[in-house]
This record gives sequence, C-alpha cells and structure tokens, in this order.
Amino acid sequence: MSFKIHMPSHLLMDRQLIGDRVKRLRLAAGWSQTELANRAGVSRNTIVRMETSTQGLPIDAYLVVADALGVPAWRLFRDEDE
Repeated sequence: MSFKIHMPSHLLMDRQLIGDRVKRLRLAAGWSQTELANRAGVSRNTIVRMETSTQGLPIDAYLVVADALGVPAWRLFRDEDE
C-alpha cells in the first residue's frame, strides 16, 4: 500500500531544523556521515537524507541516531534553549 502525505511548509521547515541539529551534533563529535551511520546502525544514505531533509524518515531512524550521538531523542526535535 502506498499513500502520499501533503506536508505543510512549516513542517518541512521543522524537518530542515532537525536535519541541521543532527549535522551540528555530528560535527561537534568530529564524525563523518559514514561514522555516524556505522555507530547508529543505519546506512550513510539515511544520514544524508536526515541532514538534507530530502524526505521523511521513520521515527526509529531518529531514535538510533540520537542514541549514537549520546543525546536524548527530544534534543533532535527541540533546542535545549527553547
């Protein structure tokens, strides 16, 4: 079964913010996309898609990436200062 979801522009912006947070945390750890992918047990393509927000990913992908980065999952969805 396949279906298409219409994403409102404000949600697309949120997805971009999440991707930016993932990238910022990855770079702060000094890791390449490949290293983060290996540590999270996902493909490098998943990290690329997450960071560039080209398409949505299952919540599980964000959970394992957050775990690999050593941060609580909420940290990807909200800045600490918010």
